[in-house]
This record gives sequence, C-alpha cells and structure tokens, in this order.
Amino acid sequence: MAGVITPLLDPSRVLLGVQSTKRTAALHEVAALLEAHSEMTHFQGFYDELLARERLDTTSLGNGVALPHARTDHVKKIVLAVGRSDQGIVFENSNETIRLLFMLGTPKANPGAYLQVVGTLCKILKDPANRTALLTAATPAEFIAALAAAEAKLFAA
Repeated sequence: MAGVITPLLDPSRVLLGVQSTKRTAALHEVAALLEAHSEMTHFQGFYDELLARERLDTTSLGNGVALPHARTDHVKKIVLAVGRSDQGIVFENSNETIRLLFMLGTPKANPGAYLQVVGTLCKILKDPANRTALLTAATPAEFIAALAAAEAKLFAA
C-alpha cells in the first residue's frame, strides 16, 4: 500500500535548520515553505487560520513533536511542510520544547484524508527509533527516506 505521508513531501518543503526558537517565528519559517505550493490558493489566509488554530490549543503531541495545522478553504489538497530545530522551539502553551514540526494545511471538505494523515504521523512519531532517524537525517532527502521507511513498516505490520 502506498503511504499517505510520503507522497505529500518534497525536499523543498523540509527545513532541517529552523532558526527561530520562538513558536510564532518558527511557525512562520516553516509555513513559508508552503507559500509557493501549487495547491495553496491564499497563503496569508492559510497562515492566519493556522495561527488562530494554534492559539486555541497546543498542537504539541509530546516527545518534542508538534503538528500545527489548519482546516481551511485556502488549499486545494492537503499540503505538508516539515521543520526541524536542533536547539528546540519553545511552545509556551504546552511547556514543551519542540524539535520536529509537521505543518499541515487541509481542505475543509476532506476531513477523512486529514485524519488519515494525522493518525499515520502520530503512529510513526510515537516510535522513538523513528524520531531518532528523523532527528539525525543529514539532508531533506534522507529525512523523507526515513519517513518513507517508517511508513512502509507501519503499513507492512
């Protein structure tokens, strides 16, 4: 079975050196990777909705991982960008330091696909070996390969 995460990823949307240590600045850094995405219809609208969602409740999943997301009319299909921070990003509302950010934009009309992506990401990221592989990947291509391997293992089980 083909993965649900891997097809969404492109090396140009994987930032392995997020510079910001503050949440909103880091979110903007990673969101900027989606600005030119062919499925993005209105970047500022998407970004505003993402920040509004982030203010409602933390998107931290624990283990240094966050899943900032917006269900929005500003994307035609699910879009995904990833940011990794070596120094960590402080998520004040969860008292956690985040090292991996998986940012999703998903059309309001398709909640099923969104839930499938989130569920798969959560299963992959709860495994410490998978997180280590993602935290140590040297290039965006290696990061995607590590995610693809984890996803393949998940679907093979």
